[in-house]
Amino acid sequence: MIIDFRTDPSRYKHWKLEFDGARADLVMDVDEKGGLFEGYELKLNSYDLGVDIELCDAIQRLRFEHPEVKVVVLRSAKDRVFCAGANIRMLAGAAHDHKVNFCKFTNETRNCMEEASAESGQKYLAAVTGACAGGGYELALATDYIILIDDGSSSVALPEAPLLAVLPGTGGLTRVTDKRKVRRDRADVFCAIEEGIKGRRAAEWDLVDEVAPNSKFNEVVAARVVAMAASSDRPDNARGIVFSPIKRKIEGDLMHYDLVTVEIDQEERNAIITITGPEQNVPADTDALTELGADYWMLKLCRELDDTILHLRVNEPEIGTLILKTIGDGAKVLAHDAFIAANRDHWLAREISLYWKRVMKRIDVTSRSLVALVAPGSCFAGSLAELLFAADRSYMLEGRLEGDHRPPAEIALGPANFGPFPMSNALTRLQTRFLGAPDALTNAESVIGESLDAERADELGLVTFVLDDIDWEDEVRMFLE
Repeated sequence: MIIDFRTDPSRYKHWKLEFDGARADLVMDVDEKGGLFEGYELKLNSYDLGVDIELCDAIQRLRFEHPEVKVVVLRSAKDRVFCAGANIRMLAGAAHDHKVNFCKFTNETRNCMEEASAESGQKYLAAVTGACAGGGYELALATDYIILIDDGSSSVALPEAPLLAVLPGTGGLTRVTDKRKVRRDRADVFCAIEEGIKGRRAAEWDLVDEVAPNSKFNEVVAARVVAMAASSDRPDNARGIVFSPIKRKIEGDLMHYDLVTVEIDQEERNAIITITGPEQNVPADTDALTELGADYWMLKLCRELDDTILHLRVNEPEIGTLILKTIGDGAKVLAHDAFIAANRDHWLAREISLYWKRVMKRIDVTSRSLVALVAPGSCFAGSLAELLFAADRSYMLEGRLEGDHRPPAEIALGPANFGPFPMSNALTRLQTRFLGAPDALTNAESVIGESLDAERADELGLVTFVLDDIDWEDEVRMFLE
């Protein structure tokens, strides 16, 4: 069975989107019979990977299709339950690699919510009614503001330790102590009790931001939405873009998108990911960018490469090495980078830049060996050079291979390599690469915009190995073996 990360609101089984001006409601209404696999029911708004695939899609569409939305209210359509967290029966029956990738993806989705608030001005509010436990509370923790109904039974809880003898799997303890700044002794008590904490004590312990009685709950939520919307810089009347379906064709061990091609070698347990650089010219202005919408090169690449990585993570667990290649014109990559950077104050350009940052972070934490091959015809420049620095190692060909008449391989750095796409450690990939050699980072910054051949790239420490045409095939082959 292939798990498909491509979806849209018309296919949702578990979520509903409602819009009212600057407010959107993201309503959790999990279909008990709608699990990805057989053998369990998604009772009490519990979730599996399928539920979170829809959530991730909804978050992305809210950012791109609805620039007018400034506050997203996360709530439940079920009586007496907000969310019971990850489905236990699903986890019990899942293979280890699926559980790892499930937890990784759910946390990345919650990170995306937090980034929407911090970077895009799209705030999240959790309106908690009923039991909010485990991964359900972790979902609420990813929002900016939590309002808990004070009805004598609704509560928040992280009961994994007392019930299952495991720790919360998607950032619960970290967000309780580091994000909400809950006192460590109170956090210890909170995580050791099954029943959770209700009402005013939850607010006093900073586990929620506010409690409201049933009679005033909706009124309080509405008032907080207005206040949060006032602090957002998202445009009031901008036209969103439509996320058209991602085109993908799988033919045996070949997977084709418009800008990404994947060749899987099951015997050697590797996959070659080839990324095509821009052929279209830089848009004339932001109106032209909006008109292109999801067909704009960088945005289309974000969507296709994101889907590629998720597909390989979940559906190809035996593939241990990802080989990164690019084809195209590095100068055009730098030109598109410059256009996005120059228009960073426009909501769509900002969202595209942030999307590439998220894709690169997803690649960083993908548990596969990554190798980048820089050959004639490559376009590892600017934003695409980030792939080079995300790889565990890189090989660059010096000169040409026999019969290849293209110019020798070059790479180029741009401003994109020095700030806008940090890793999860808040450092750029080059800062991380040269952590013990600050002079090397300064030297790299001094050649922004230059075309660097293999010898110069090696001198600057930008590639791992430089090989001539005699050694190229043998050295790469030996590494892959």
